Amino acid sequence: MNKSMEQLSAFQRKEMERQYALYANGVNEIIPALELKQKIAKSLLKKKPLKVKLGLDPSAPDVHIGHTVVLQKLKQFQQNGHIIQLIVGDFTGKIGDPTGKSAARKQLTDEEVKHNAQTYVEQFGKVLDMKKVELHYNSQWLRLLNFEDIIRLAGSITVARLLERNDFSQRISTGKPISLHEFFYPLMQGYDSVVLESDIELGGTDQHFNVLMGRQLQEHYQKEKQAVILLPLLEGLDGVDKMSKSKGNYIGIHDKPNDMFGKTMSIPDELIPKYIDLATDFDLEKKKLLKEDLKSGRLHPRDAKIMIGENFVTMFHGRKASESAAHHFQQVFQNRKLPEDIPTIVWQKAPKITIVDLIVELELLPSKSEARKMIQNGGIKLNGEKVVNKSLEIEIKNDTIIQVGKRKFLKITL
Repeated sequence: MNKSMEQLSAFQRKEMERQYALYANGVNEIIPALELKQKIAKSLLKKKPLKVKLGLDPSAPDVHIGHTVVLQKLKQFQQNGHIIQLIVGDFTGKIGDPTGKSAARKQLTDEEVKHNAQTYVEQFGKVLDMKKVELHYNSQWLRLLNFEDIIRLAGSITVARLLERNDFSQRISTGKPISLHEFFYPLMQGYDSVVLESDIELGGTDQHFNVLMGRQLQEHYQKEKQAVILLPLLEGLDGVDKMSKSKGNYIGIHDKPNDMFGKTMSIPDELIPKYIDLATDFDLEKKKLLKEDLKSGRLHPRDAKIMIGENFVTMFHGRKASESAAHHFQQVFQNRKLPEDIPTIVWQKAPKITIVDLIVELELLPSKSEARKMIQNGGIKLNGEKVVNKSLEIEIKNDTIIQVGKRKFLKITL
């Protein structure tokens, strides 16, 4: 494959460097970088697209901006004509990835796997052209392995190598059990690359061990080894932990446009360059200019976040929704005006009610304890006035406006 680089024309070499710069932007590591360049060169010479793999166990169906980091990178490959191999781990999903876990995961049922897989596919279509994606379920080949095949697969790696995983070594050191079936997870994920003869595999930095297993197994089965691209994990809106729905620091791709835009404006200033690189679909030159302008002070962080928010909303809801969300933010937060499209509800119950009961009754918060906490934190307003008394009893009048947090508004009519 080294000869491929030498055979490139001047135009092809320029194209190879362009593609490599695009794929390398914002990533944590390419293993090995030279092989990726060689694969791109070979693809250009033979006019044959690369096969780019992403494996996913369907264990959590809600996709947020953190998940789209790897999807944006896949989109770059797809836009250059390469083949995206999306592997739905309906078989491996029954075991569960032990990465970052101190105990074995709960095994999913066939029904759970099927439901979650379909949800992922629908949501991935927000970023990728799913008509051009090769969609595979790894049960198609893993369920066909007989015991002799499994022994051969297990013989490709030592126990010492498996125990290099921090997850396993930590569990052993603390006396926590490891089930034998968990050892097979990285082997099965790597075997997917053998079957599909993947050229490149993408994953987060937490998938380092798993994705490198594909290279090892391809070599064991005398296949050309895949290159690996590891992407950083995106911190959430708290600026500390990885974006996660359970931590409440996420921007969901199904969030309403106003919520999506408003959440984006909460991105910590120091993370703006990372969000530009990893989560937007700006072209490489625009990303570079935005980061340079931020660093020099020519671009204010607030204006950068507005551009990111508009980009996110455009990607997932369209240009019209993006313009509306930006206008809404300006009216409500910058100009301190009420939004123009406040949802309205007709009140047909008792005219007097405590503020806590009202918030729960209107489903603005899920529980009374959360309503009291929000009042304590100064997050509830009634007709523009901050509520400070958690025991406040109010008389419902026509056009009463209640605000919860920064983005929830509701008008009550009689």
